[in-house]
Amino acid sequence: MSGLNRKFWDSDPIEKLRVGPGFRLAAVDPDATPGFDGVVKKNADEALASGVGLLDSLQEKLYANSKAAAADGGGRKVLLVLQAMDTAGKGGIVRHVVGSVDPQGVRLTAFKAPTPEERAHDFLWRVRSRVPGPGLIGVFDRSHYEDVLIARVHELAPAEEIEARYGQIRQFEQDLVDDGTTIVKVMLQISSADQKERLLDRLDRPDKHWKYNPGDVDERMRWADYQTAYQIALERTSTPDAPWFVVPAGKKWYARLAVQHLLIDALERLNLDWPPAAFDVAAEKLRLAAT
Repeated sequence: MSGLNRKFWDSDPIEKLRVGPGFRLAAVDPDATPGFDGVVKKNADEALASGVGLLDSLQEKLYANSKAAAADGGGRKVLLVLQAMDTAGKGGIVRHVVGSVDPQGVRLTAFKAPTPEERAHDFLWRVRSRVPGPGLIGVFDRSHYEDVLIARVHELAPAEEIEARYGQIRQFEQDLVDDGTTIVKVMLQISSADQKERLLDRLDRPDKHWKYNPGDVDERMRWADYQTAYQIALERTSTPDAPWFVVPAGKKWYARLAVQHLLIDALERLNLDWPPAAFDVAAEKLRLAAT
């Protein structure tokens, strides 16, 4: 349970959230809080705050190694992939979890509908240009998975092409792993009822109108189709080196806490140390004292 504050957790949630053989998305309770023993939101806020310092330190260590070109860790990077139905809380994860670290070490991409230029290339073309470089935490708010989710539900490509994309995604992610990228893929799972309530909240609040998209109601009509598309994508692309984690997001505080832990765990597994000085420290102290 490295990185976990045992005051709040009764067990490490990672294996409970990981997509493995026999996984069924329909069996996930969106209101569940696997592993969390804090019970209430007040304790969850305290738990999230307690992880901020550790996450920030680990991210700085990752960044420092890249700047120092450390032999053992200079090429490492982390990619957080966030997928979910609308209103599931991807933006909250970016603000409250990723937003707690130094922004110079983060590269955020929110993928929208492809442009005409992007459509002229294969579906991974625009994604390849946005993968994180050494020392960075890359965040995909939506991702290449849209091309097997929306594309499948709306039949935007021939069925055989969509089938081929699962294999292309697996190979693309394996190439990233082989190049030193640790991939953390998170699907935030909410219920249809939760989404409806959150959309109504956006309509009731003028400060949230800018977040409301009338097209979200059209997509809700395809809820079951999206659940099927997600089930297939999770089954086909959760691999030992790039597993999926399905995080119940009915309680936003739990989703943020769980993703924070997934990132901390990924960074801790890199076993990075602070890079050694590339200069004579004692000599620099003497030079500085003489000024």
